[in-house]
Amino acid sequence: MLIRSVLIYICALIVIRLMGKRQIGEMQPFEFVITLIIADLACVPMAELSVPLVHGLVPILSLLIVHFLICVLSRKFMFARYLLTGKPAIVITPKGIDYKELKSLNMTLDDLMELVRGCNVYSLSQISYAILETNGKMCVISKSECEPPTREDLKVKVSQNSLPMNIIMDGKLMQENVEIAGLKSALLNDCLDKASVKKIEDVLIMTIDANGEVFIQGKNAKECFSFQVDYNGGGKW
Repeated sequence: MLIRSVLIYICALIVIRLMGKRQIGEMQPFEFVITLIIADLACVPMAELSVPLVHGLVPILSLLIVHFLICVLSRKFMFARYLLTGKPAIVITPKGIDYKELKSLNMTLDDLMELVRGCNVYSLSQISYAILETNGKMCVISKSECEPPTREDLKVKVSQNSLPMNIIMDGKLMQENVEIAGLKSALLNDCLDKASVKKIEDVLIMTIDANGEVFIQGKNAKECFSFQVDYNGGGKW
C-alpha cells in the first residue's frame, strides 16, 4: 500500500505540474473539474489493494491528455474558449452596479462587496469599472481622481527597480549567483560586518539588487538589516 500510494502521488504531482502553474492557483472551470476528478481517482487505488494500480494511473494520464486537447481547442477556436471558460463580466460601470449582470452570475450584493474589498477598495464611489474574470477574480479600475499619484506625477527621480539576487540562502553561499552579480569577496565581508554576522553559515538570507540595496538576516538574529552599498557590478541580470 505504501508503494502504491507513493506511485500514485508522484503520478498525480507530475500531471498537475504539466498542466501549468495556473492549475495550482487561479483555475478555469474545466481545470477545476479535472483537478477534482484526479483527486478522487488517486484515492481508490491507494486504499484498495484489490484494485490494480494501472486502473488508477491510466485514468489520471488520460485526463492529462484531455486537458491538453481542451487547451488546444481553447487557443484555436474562440467559441470553444467561451464555452469552456465563459467571458469576463463587467459588473460595475460609471453608471453604477449592473444588477442584471449580477443576477445572471448568481451573485448577491454581499458577494460583490466582498470581492471589491479584496481589491482594497471600500467605497463604490471610487470605482470606475469592476470586471469579474472567468476564474472568479475581481479586477477594479478606480476613478482617476481616486488613484494615488505616481512618482512620475510628482516629478521625483528614482533609480530603476531591479530583481534582488539571492547571495546567501540558509547559511549557504550561492556561488553561481555571486558570479552573475559580480560580487567581490571584500564587499561581501563588509556587508556581513554591517549586519553583525561573523560567518556565512550564520546568515539566513542575503540579497543584493543592481542598485546596491542589500538585505541580510541572521539565523538567530532578532532583526534584519537593509542598507545601501557602493556597488558597480549590478545590472547584469
